[in-house]
Amino acid sequence: MKEPNDVIIRSVTKVAVVIILTFAINLFISGHHYPGGGFIGGLAFASALILLFLSFDIETVLKNIPVDFKVLAAVGVLISVLTGVGSLMFNVPFLSQSFGYFNLPVFGKTELATAVIFDVGVALAVIGTSITIILSIGDDR
Repeated sequence: MKEPNDVIIRSVTKVAVVIILTFAINLFISGHHYPGGGFIGGLAFASALILLFLSFDIETVLKNIPVDFKVLAAVGVLISVLTGVGSLMFNVPFLSQSFGYFNLPVFGKTELATAVIFDVGVALAVIGTSITIILSIGDDR
């Protein structure tokens, strides 16, 4: 059987994935002060990977992205839980956050908060879980 010629969809996918990943990073970063954060940023990131799975072959994408998504989800949950437990070590309520302003070389005066660490854990858990679900559905033939 002849392979289909998917040059146009693969070319458009390469551009669309870059746009979606840029938007996912924007959603993640702006989530502390505006709508967004780890959950929706992780879903947007996962949607870019799902688009790659649909346009290219799942095996091809997984060969180029050697990540075990079950482990990624577990690491994300662990980071989120440890962020909450870390606040208990300082005798403050569970999931209390702390923040400060720092002068970073490129960015200048920047606010850094511990809530970002929690959001990183949530994003990793969402990416790992959603891609694991998609891969398990895709492997069911």
